[in-house]
Amino acid sequence: MRREAGIREASPTLKDGLKEEAMTTVATKREPKPLNGVDTPTLFATLGAVAAQPDLAKFQFRARNRWLRGTHSRTEIHGFSGAGGEQTHAGRFVYDADHPAVLVGKDNGPTPVEFLLHGLAACLTAGIGNIAAARGIRLESVASTVEGDIDLRGILGLSDEVRNGYQRIRVSFRIAGDAPAEKLRAIVEQSRSRSAVFDVLTRGVPVEIEVEAV
Repeated sequence: MRREAGIREASPTLKDGLKEEAMTTVATKREPKPLNGVDTPTLFATLGAVAAQPDLAKFQFRARNRWLRGTHSRTEIHGFSGAGGEQTHAGRFVYDADHPAVLVGKDNGPTPVEFLLHGLAACLTAGIGNIAAARGIRLESVASTVEGDIDLRGILGLSDEVRNGYQRIRVSFRIAGDAPAEKLRAIVEQSRSRSAVFDVLTRGVPVEIEVEAV
């Protein structure tokens, strides 16, 4: 299956994204059980809590980056706010980014635009896992390939007619589980329709940049 390509607020994503699954569970009187590594009972309990207290859905994620040398920088992700207060991940996640030698870098990590592809694939896959579990479908495997086409004449300042970012993104999924192909495709489609990263990429989001020069 091939298909082209934030959580601004978790409330509409969570509430709308799982509403169908919650209604199906109630209608069939099916007791939700953990599936695919997803704590499905807690998933539905979270939906109920957010529906009752919408402010719990307001999250702010943060990343702190520091330049090291050349095109090499390092980002740390640890704290965020949400569910009514300040939160922290179980550990500090550190990611290096750089350019390959062919783009005058030292290849200390993936390029920033490659991280974007990872974010899209990871967001869609997470949604597939949750939605399948909520629908009582056992997954056997989910694999994807994400390709982004970019013309570097834009960011190199060699052409004003070429955009700086990707011109086209393609996502190819291969999914297997104990459900007909039509239902498996519907899970991927539901994940796409509720994906925060897909939404940011396809609909855009205001970005503000502040500079303190010292």
